[in-house]
Amino acid sequence: MTARADVPVVVALVDDLMFLSRIREAARGAPVEVKAVRTTADTVAAARGGARLVIMDLDSARLPSAATLAALRADPALASLEVVGFFSHVQAERGREAVAAGCTTVLPRSAFVQRLEGLLAEAGRGGAGTDPGASS
Repeated sequence: MTARADVPVVVALVDDLMFLSRIREAARGAPVEVKAVRTTADTVAAARGGARLVIMDLDSARLPSAATLAALRADPALASLEVVGFFSHVQAERGREAVAAGCTTVLPRSAFVQRLEGLLAEAGRGGAGTDPGASS
């Protein structure tokens, strides 16, 4: 999918295709384009391209979420980019580790799904993508 200059980009470091479909479906109601990535380099490149939000699956063993967070936070131009991570509610420690590594907001998967449309809409409006009810 090629990004259009007039549509804000949300980067999704998500490898579950069904869940990625759910994110893309939610994005239809927001003026954003979802760009799926699977590597740290692709995430950083997409973020440098003007992304407003990065969504990260913290549970995937196949995705480099920790390395990607480190790379985003090490880049001065991306250090303040909103990064929302989601995880299984039984993996609360994973959420705490992500916050310590620089994830702006972490949510159990069920809360993320409930707040997804709001997060995407905020990113589309030019906000940081934060949701006031989110825990960070």
